[in-house]
Amino acid sequence: MFKPAITGTGVFTPEQIITNDELVESFNAYVDRFNAKNADVIATGDIAALEHSNSDFILKASGIEQRHVIDKAGVLDPKVMRPNLRQRTDDEPSLMCEMALDACHKALEQAGVAATDIDLVICAASNHERAYPAIAVEIQQALGAGGFAFDMNVACSSATFGIQAAADMIRSGSVRKAIVVNPEICSAHLEWRDRDCHFIFGDVATATLIERDEDAEGPHFEIISTRCSTQFSNNIRNNNGFLRRSRPDGMIDRRDMQFMQNGRKVFKEVLPMVSAHMLSHLEDEKLAQSDLKRLWLHQANKTMNDFIGKKVLGKTPEPGQQPNILQNYANTSSAGSIIAFSQHSQDLRLGEIGMICSFGAGYSVGSVVLRRQ
Repeated sequence: MFKPAITGTGVFTPEQIITNDELVESFNAYVDRFNAKNADVIATGDIAALEHSNSDFILKASGIEQRHVIDKAGVLDPKVMRPNLRQRTDDEPSLMCEMALDACHKALEQAGVAATDIDLVICAASNHERAYPAIAVEIQQALGAGGFAFDMNVACSSATFGIQAAADMIRSGSVRKAIVVNPEICSAHLEWRDRDCHFIFGDVATATLIERDEDAEGPHFEIISTRCSTQFSNNIRNNNGFLRRSRPDGMIDRRDMQFMQNGRKVFKEVLPMVSAHMLSHLEDEKLAQSDLKRLWLHQANKTMNDFIGKKVLGKTPEPGQQPNILQNYANTSSAGSIIAFSQHSQDLRLGEIGMICSFGAGYSVGSVVLRRQ
């Protein structure tokens, strides 16, 4: 059995940024157009008038101040309200592959590892731009990696589930070096015309390089253990899929073909599930709450993270102990906890312990206990 370790991470951040004020201006313009167009029907009470959004509401509800996106113009156009992404030919790299390569190269450089030494690529994300061939296999070839590759989708927990899969294979000896990459184009499955969620997501890609601890050439994090759990729920859902065209209403612009959630139920049900999962993981590793020097949590909502941090640490987190990157990136699905880890981990001292945890649709929860080496 071999000890797995995280030796490098990389983050691809799109250049285009949408602030809350820009988003609200666009959304409110859409609302005004919709209400004017449907004034007669609204007057009869058959449909309700849409309400304006505002930046104070967004910040209070989520802690988000801005988000990075692949295409800003389409999202902010009140007549479009979605990203405009060019159709690529089959001979061109996919957008997910292009994003992933940037993050992978950064992780490889940090670890001092050559791409040709990688023998496993896992592309773990909440949505994939095609069913097959696997995006991971495309990334493998573009990267120049060996071995094998496969896609994985566990929504917002995809990164931690991918890390567990890679770590288990390294432990067993079936692979030596692996990259788990999370290209998240969340802007493409968000309904920007829905006041309750139009501010939630942003685009990004992250990569985590995992190899045998004995092969690590510099400072790294030993993966002490991993844990994953799932419980079925419809409270976060996206009904889009290849069977859509086979149904009578398959081509209709249906709301449920984009991101949907029952936010209140998610908040109520996920918080105790995640907290119990993390505390049980610590207990099984004979670690006390006070042993945790850092929590790198899924970046969905600041209030949720503050609650979980206080519950798991047994106190209000000290400054920097439970870092948030939401204010700059918004919710980036599976990539959020890895951004937090990548940006807020290098200051840990030798032997200090931290935990990565992500949670989301499924419900799913994944946690990774790490020791600085």
